[in-house]
Amino acid sequence: MNNVPIKSRPIRVLLVAPALPIVGGQSVQADRLMRRLSEVPGIEVELQPINPQFLPKFQRIKYLRTLLTIPKYIMDLLVRVPSFDVIHIFSASYTSFVISPTPALAVSKLYRKPTILNYRSGEAEDHLRRWRSAVPTIRRFDRIVVPSRYLVDVFSMFGISAEAIFNFVETERFRFRKREPLRPVFLTNRNFEAHYNVACALRSFKGIQAAIAEARLIVVGDGPERTSLHELAGSLGLKGIDFRGSVRPEQMPAVYDEADVYLNASSIDNMPNSIIEAFSAGLPVVSTNAGGIPYIVEHECTGLLSEIDDDEGLARNAIRLFDEPSLAGQLITEARNEVERYTWEKVSDQWIELYRSLAASR
Repeated sequence: MNNVPIKSRPIRVLLVAPALPIVGGQSVQADRLMRRLSEVPGIEVELQPINPQFLPKFQRIKYLRTLLTIPKYIMDLLVRVPSFDVIHIFSASYTSFVISPTPALAVSKLYRKPTILNYRSGEAEDHLRRWRSAVPTIRRFDRIVVPSRYLVDVFSMFGISAEAIFNFVETERFRFRKREPLRPVFLTNRNFEAHYNVACALRSFKGIQAAIAEARLIVVGDGPERTSLHELAGSLGLKGIDFRGSVRPEQMPAVYDEADVYLNASSIDNMPNSIIEAFSAGLPVVSTNAGGIPYIVEHECTGLLSEIDDDEGLARNAIRLFDEPSLAGQLITEARNEVERYTWEKVSDQWIELYRSLAASR
C-alpha cells in the first residue's frame, strides 16, 4: 500500500478498458481519455486492458484466447490495483459485464480502492431486466457514470443513480466542410453485430439507389455478420458499394472526408461516437431513432430520424437531402454547433473533479 498522503502527490487513476486490437466505441473513448488525461497536471493515468495481449499465436484461437486472457487479466489487477487511488472501469453488458468489470470491482474492494463504473452499453435496459443479479453488483460501485442522459434515465428505472459525462470527439482531427453541392456518397460505420442492423442500412441503400442511380455506399466495419451482409448486398443487386472492413480509429477522419452523408440503422444504441464524428466532419446524419440517438440527434434540426428497422423511411430521409438542399445545409450547420457539447474542453472538468472527490474520500 502506498502511504504517501494524496495531497502531496498526483492522483493515480487506473483505467480498466478494452484496448486494440478490439475496435469499437469503448476502446476509442478509452484511448482518447488516456491521452488527454496524461496532459492534466496532478493526474497520472495508466491503462489496464481487459484483453491483455500475450502468447500471440494463441490469441487467434477464440475460446482458448478467453481461457488464457481471464486469469492473466485478474492477475494483472491483483498486482496493479494497490498502486492506484481511483479505479475507473469501463463496462458493456451481459457476459462482458461478468468477465470484465466484475473482477475489477472485486479486486478494488479487496484493496479498498474507490471505483467508477463507466457503463457504456445501449443494451442496458434489457441487460438489467434479464440479468437481475447485475443490479446489486452495480450498486457496489462508488460512482456510476454513463455517456448519455438516455442511460441516466434507464438506470433510474431500476433505482440506480447515475451521472452523465458525455463521450467526446477530437474535432481538430476531422476536416469540416459544408458539402455544397451534396454528393450521393454515403458512409455507414458500425461493427457487424445484429443490434447495429447494418442489414437495414443496406436495404435502405437499395431504395436510395433506385432514386439516385449514381449513389455510392462506403461500409466500414467487421464482425460476425460479415458473410451474411456481403451475401445480402449481392442478393439486393447493390452497385457502388465498398466494403472497407475494419478501419483503425486514426484512419477514420480520412474516410469521413470521402463521404457526404452518414447513414446509421442501429436497432439498439446509446451514444454512437460515429454520429458525433459525422457532426464534426460536416456529414448530415440520417439515422434510426434507436435508444439514446434522439438524445443527441434532433429530427429536422441536427439530423433526420426514422423508426427502427424502417429501411424505407431511412431511404426517404436520405433522398430528402437531395430534394431539399437547404435542409441539408441547415442540418450540417446545426450539427456542427451541437458537437461543441462533446469536446474535451466541455467534459474534462467533470472527470477531474470526480477523480479528486473519490481520491479525497479514501
